Amino acid sequence: MQSDKIIKKYKEMFQALENYDRTHELDFQRKRINLTLSVRIIKKLKKIREKTGKPISRIIEELVA
Repeated sequence: MQSDKIIKKYKEMFQALENYDRTHELDFQRKRINLTLSVRIIKKLKKIREKTGKPISRIIEELVA
């Protein structure tokens, strides 16, 4: 059937929608959290931000992912 091909082709999207039905959150959404870091780490992140022009949150995401 045509619907089986569509489900197979967009499997990740259907899984994301199923997850949204359960949690009301999408995996690719961004969410603000409070985080405590040492002053040394914050200074390093700010230097990286100055060099790259990326926000600190994006830098952390890339390092963790």
